[in-house]
Amino acid sequence: MALPPLFGDKSSDSLFKKEKKMKKPTPIDEEIILDSKRYIISETDAKGKITYANDYFMEISGYSEDELIGKAHNIVRHPDMPKVVFKLLWETISQGKNINAVVKNMAKDGRYYWIFTEFEARKDADGEIVGYRADRKSISPHILEIIAGLYGELLAIEQKDGVEASEKYLVEFLKERGDDIEFADIMEEIHRFY
Repeated sequence: MALPPLFGDKSSDSLFKKEKKMKKPTPIDEEIILDSKRYIISETDAKGKITYANDYFMEISGYSEDELIGKAHNIVRHPDMPKVVFKLLWETISQGKNINAVVKNMAKDGRYYWIFTEFEARKDADGEIVGYRADRKSISPHILEIIAGLYGELLAIEQKDGVEASEKYLVEFLKERGDDIEFADIMEEIHRFY
């Protein structure tokens, strides 16, 4: 018995693969205003593939559960985000340390939303990292003003000289505001940036 066309021949296999791969949206300059009383929550496995997305995450991002589950969390990454931020986030949480950060995400329709995110490593009974949880909420305008400016600088440096140069700038920027400030502490020490 012959298999239906979608399962048998190579041309339909490649068609299926094309359908599964989602095209990144084109950013548009329109902000999604978040409800300050609601949290966007997601969980991932240890490699950053989404295993859980709450209803508010789906509502704000515009992606369905089927479109999110099993995908890399960077599906919502906005191109305005400097890569160095994610490099430092991953370095921190992969060591089992929790961290807070401000992130600009992009919805499926290209609109953006800024969020304050609490990243937490999830561990098994033996203390091994099995995944991560992120709780996100809206961010106050005065913090956003500081962070957006810093991220803009970091992105410009990255585009010109690379991620290492961007990281060097960030380390110096933080040192100027206090010798004891590291990226992992940035949100706790934001008051020093005014």
